[in-house]
Amino acid sequence: MAAGFRVLNGHVRSDRSLVEAFAQIPSAIISDNLNRMVAAGPSVRPMHKGGTLAGTALTVKTRPGDNLMIHKAADIAQPGDVIVVDAGGDLTNALIGELIISHARSRGVVGFVVNGAVRDMDVIAVDDYPVYGAGVSHRGPYKDGPGEVNVPIALDGMVISPGDIVIGDLDGVVCIPREEAESVLAASRAQQEKEAGIQAAIAGAGWDRAWVDEILKAKGCEGV
Repeated sequence: MAAGFRVLNGHVRSDRSLVEAFAQIPSAIISDNLNRMVAAGPSVRPMHKGGTLAGTALTVKTRPGDNLMIHKAADIAQPGDVIVVDAGGDLTNALIGELIISHARSRGVVGFVVNGAVRDMDVIAVDDYPVYGAGVSHRGPYKDGPGEVNVPIALDGMVISPGDIVIGDLDGVVCIPREEAESVLAASRAQQEKEAGIQAAIAGAGWDRAWVDEILKAKGCEGV
């Protein structure tokens, strides 16, 4: 196979029960339990009206302005996949629009994450179908290649391997490595319970704020 122009098959997808469990947890809490070191970057934002993204990554690496390999990914996708595209953040040409979204959706693809531009916002922006992008352009894409399907990619430093869990909400997109999913899920659930307790305290007797001064004193802050 030629590196840079190839389609790989046979990757292992994360267990669906784990995907469904993560779908109940905000991306911010998941991010906290990845030590705040994992994010698709502030430019990759929700373009759709609302709704949570939860699925397993079907990755695409393409040159800026070309969506040939995105079409191939849509053709081989399985239900529950998220098509995640590394296009280098270029916004000159839109890489996805209404037609390819409709095709992928009909095959069970649960959403798109594109580090590049999208178009047909009159459709995307009023729908709950998850589409994340870095910008909008009416200029369409080329279909020449090269590109790769099902290889590790990175969006603003967030490495995504085929089969990893991808979660998105109004705060953005986070990827949970397949091999670490169970431990991250346990830690995220524990944080959810802790924050629920804090919310209950705020609504009742109040949140004990002694920890703020304790940190300030430990760091040598004057006037505390």
